[in-house]
Amino acid sequence: MRIGLIGAGRIGTFHAATLSRHREVGSLIITDVDRARAHELADRLGATAAPGVDEIFTWGVDAVVITAATAAHAELIGRAARSGLPVFCEKPIAADLPGTLTALAEVDAAGTVLQTGFQRRFDAGYTTAREAVRSGRLGRLHTVRAMTADQAPPPAAYLPVSGGIYRDCLVHDFDILRWVTGREVVEVYAAGSDAGGAMYREANDVDTAAVVLTLEEGTLATATATRANGAGYDVRMELAGELDTVAVGLDDRTPITSTEPAGPPPADKPWTGFLERFAPAYEAEIAAFVEVVRGERANPCDGREALQALRIAEACELSRHERRPVTLGEIAGIRD
Repeated sequence: MRIGLIGAGRIGTFHAATLSRHREVGSLIITDVDRARAHELADRLGATAAPGVDEIFTWGVDAVVITAATAAHAELIGRAARSGLPVFCEKPIAADLPGTLTALAEVDAAGTVLQTGFQRRFDAGYTTAREAVRSGRLGRLHTVRAMTADQAPPPAAYLPVSGGIYRDCLVHDFDILRWVTGREVVEVYAAGSDAGGAMYREANDVDTAAVVLTLEEGTLATATATRANGAGYDVRMELAGELDTVAVGLDDRTPITSTEPAGPPPADKPWTGFLERFAPAYEAEIAAFVEVVRGERANPCDGREALQALRIAEACELSRHERRPVTLGEIAGIRD
């Protein structure tokens, strides 16, 4: 199999390394806006560096992996679709909802495959939690608590192009909430704080956010996020039902300290970032994409799944700005 990878940044480098080790990938072609970076990565992995994006689509690849800057995602997805190529794209599909809908329409028209990168679907903890919910082990699910806490803020220049904390960060929680519970969000009420520094206000963003989400069947969920959690990178989910409660992300590296006399000791080596915390999940999602391309499995996270998570994020932005509950029916989507 011959795969083209567009974007040799941090996540692109990780995916390229995974692909270079895969037994079914015989050839890997890498390109990046920074040609020197693409050549350095290709040389290190024994891959081929392409001068630009055009070569990815003219050198006869079987599939495309997009890890370029967000602004380029939609156009590249459309180009892959028009070329009849299956594509894996890191989230988001596009920088906004209209761009996402346009890209998905191109994929639908071409009848091609788009797998979106929501790696938590491949994490062992979330997978086990999903099985607990779906098996009935928890009984009636009444409460879900989700959180994402970055150890350190991103560069100030990233914030204006990030899409905001709901679209950039909490969108992972929104996706995994739907995937684990099997239920749709029907209403959100969101709040945020920009007290962390002027760069958030200048970007019309917040550094800390909280959302109350109402799911189908009356399940209530909360999702919180912050850009500055000095103790470490902390991603967790708790699911409480009438029969049992389970927690994802609670282990000997969770950056939290108990104040109870008999509580567990603080983590010796807390998680520092998403690539470290979710490395096995990132590897598994790329392996899944190879299987999808080979026709060996169904798409585990198609574009419509990503659209639903984005719609929740859009509802949260509207709720924060207008200080009111927002139903998902107010946010555009694709009708079957």
